[in-house]
Amino acid sequence: MPWSNQNGGGGPWGGGNGNNQGPWGQGPNRPRGGGGNGGGKQPPDLEDIIRKGQDRFRNMLPGGGNGGVAVVLALVLGGFWLSQAIYTVQPDERGVEMRFGKPKDEISGEGLHFHLWPFETVEKVKVTEQQQNIGARASSTSTAGLMLTGDQNIVNVQFSVLYTVSDPKAYLFNLETPPQTLQQVAESAMREVVGRRPAQDIFRDQRQQIAFDVRNIIQGTMDTYGAGIAINSVAIEDAAPPREVADAFDEVQRAEQDEDRFVEEANQYANQRLGQARGQAAQIREEAAAYKDRVVKEAEGEAQRFVSIYDQYTKAPDVTRKRLYLETMEQVLKKSNKVIVDDQQGVVPYLPLNEIGRMGSQQTQGGK
Repeated sequence: MPWSNQNGGGGPWGGGNGNNQGPWGQGPNRPRGGGGNGGGKQPPDLEDIIRKGQDRFRNMLPGGGNGGVAVVLALVLGGFWLSQAIYTVQPDERGVEMRFGKPKDEISGEGLHFHLWPFETVEKVKVTEQQQNIGARASSTSTAGLMLTGDQNIVNVQFSVLYTVSDPKAYLFNLETPPQTLQQVAESAMREVVGRRPAQDIFRDQRQQIAFDVRNIIQGTMDTYGAGIAINSVAIEDAAPPREVADAFDEVQRAEQDEDRFVEEANQYANQRLGQARGQAAQIREEAAAYKDRVVKEAEGEAQRFVSIYDQYTKAPDVTRKRLYLETMEQVLKKSNKVIVDDQQGVVPYLPLNEIGRMGSQQTQGGK
């Protein structure tokens, strides 16, 4: 209790002598403006202030304060329960409610939802497309991307898996850690496909086909597990040899590029020579066709001439026969030396007009 309420007006350690002394036998300090017990003001009593505040608070509550505390407590508990019973599902999420730990069949879409907490709880999962990276990109010391190819080469493959959650209930409750399971399945599938192919396929030639095969294997395995995951695509981001053998592998790559270049040059030369040969063959065929047409035309002309002569022969055989004889003899004896022999006189001299003509022409040319 305060000092002012002690018997005789003394302090808490003072006696009841009425001298209004303090705890050490000394009276309390007085204000400088006061002259005695009735002239100065005492400090405010703390317990009185607290008691008056409690009284005012009871007057404000219905029922004099006894039932009001229960109402306030009930309101507080009700607000806390509502804050736990009402939950929000974002557009990229889906919610699965559980009653006593057992999931319900319905899936909660985006928006506000209500459940009977604490008997019912809710688990949320993202249903938008997510990416799982696999390989040495996540850690420089990781060996997850090192794989053995079908031709006994080691490659470092970095790839990513794009997936969405197709069944939130299965995703949450069928597997303990779906992302870790997906990573292990994807790595195993990539090792399986790469192990069946040569290194050249993963480096350049068959990347798209390898990614497609890996996606099918991952999807089939996750469906077997009932993971509720849909694999959208698999992207091979990088494939390179380990750093320890990178130089040797680069040499092999350059040699293969030189081989490809030589083969291309050889193909170009072969195509060039083949084009020339085809051109010459076409020319020969054209010449042969022209010769054939010419010979055929000449034969047809000779045949036509023979037919015309035969027609004339059938009309006048004697005349035609004599004409043919004379024309033939003319062709035969035209350039030969001729000697005329008579049956009665023997050899008959004749004037060699042809030789005289030739001799005259020669002399004329010599004079010039």
